[in-house]
Amino acid sequence: MKYHLLGRSGLRVSELGLGCGTIGTNWGPLGSDRTESFKILEGFAAAGGNFLDTSNRYQESQSEQWLGEFVRSDRDRFVIGTKFSLGDGASDFNGLGKATNQADPNNRGNHRKNLRRSVEGSLRRLQTDYIDLLWLHIWDYTTPVDELVQSINDLIQSGKILYAGLSSVPAWEVARLNAYADFHALSPFIALQNEWSLVERSQEPEYVPMCKALDLGIVSWSPLGGGIVSGKYNRKPLPQGMPHRLVPHVEDQSQFWYPCTQRNLSIIEQLLPRFDQIGEPPTAIALRWLMQQEELVTIPIFSVRTYDQLQEALRASEFELSKQDMDFIELKTRPAIAPPLPEYGPYPYPMLEYGSPALPSFYSRALLYGETESMIVNHRNSKAYKYHP
Repeated sequence: MKYHLLGRSGLRVSELGLGCGTIGTNWGPLGSDRTESFKILEGFAAAGGNFLDTSNRYQESQSEQWLGEFVRSDRDRFVIGTKFSLGDGASDFNGLGKATNQADPNNRGNHRKNLRRSVEGSLRRLQTDYIDLLWLHIWDYTTPVDELVQSINDLIQSGKILYAGLSSVPAWEVARLNAYADFHALSPFIALQNEWSLVERSQEPEYVPMCKALDLGIVSWSPLGGGIVSGKYNRKPLPQGMPHRLVPHVEDQSQFWYPCTQRNLSIIEQLLPRFDQIGEPPTAIALRWLMQQEELVTIPIFSVRTYDQLQEALRASEFELSKQDMDFIELKTRPAIAPPLPEYGPYPYPMLEYGSPALPSFYSRALLYGETESMIVNHRNSKAYKYHP
């Protein structure tokens, strides 16, 4: 396992990051029990992985709790990234999956009050006194730039967080935030966490040149497209005894993401014969394609439910794709540069309203506002989103 400097920092992170959204059982089948979760974490660490990515919301806060238990005996070895913006899933922080207070308007968002509340809760659950990398989870269209940058820097100066990054934020807002930080001699955001995969490339025309110019690293979420890159939805029958969350959008034309999913299946269908020739697991090839992006540090954050899936993914650090293979993949995935919903524009705009084909059951606005969206009057921007149902 090699290590990269993460964007505009001296922080050394493993070339693969482990997404911990599947560490826990509060999301039912979309997670792993305690025994399997710790086996996955141990296997990743044994392979040299030190970059762990979680959130206050993953598995309704249970992911942070189990991760805290795992790293407790060797805390400084690991680079832990967690997130704020969304409400905590377990309101009493005990991992029992109790409902969030959906009616509290300040329980979520990027403002100073929720930032401090969320970070204090994450520190308790992670059983640590500092967070290596705090991500803004999703752009809320309401918090002013100065409030956000200064609030983050307050936490950096207090030692509660070491670095900060941005996830699912419009590119021009990223540039504005770091320009403000630089002008005021404050710590900038060092990296972006964006959706990027063989079936979602719509961020490339805008974000990749920006990241090169501003020395920002890209951490790719859903690099496996919710499992679609494995080819299992193309090569049926599906394995028994495992969740296959994209099935409704593969088979049912009435589903919201059905047209996008059909496009994505077509892309994978053209890639599978070449993957067979390469002779490595499709998931590892998909990760390797991201790892070999030129001139830009790209760290895929992958999630698995089983130890066997982990071993397949870790193969990505054991081989390189030839130029011919990279060119072939580039050609066949070029349709994914188009937005999945053209009428909403490229990433992150569709995701900021409706989520992603890789996460078909997650509705971004509900996660960000709970029951309060219609109650919040924003005098600076009366219509935060371009489209409303």
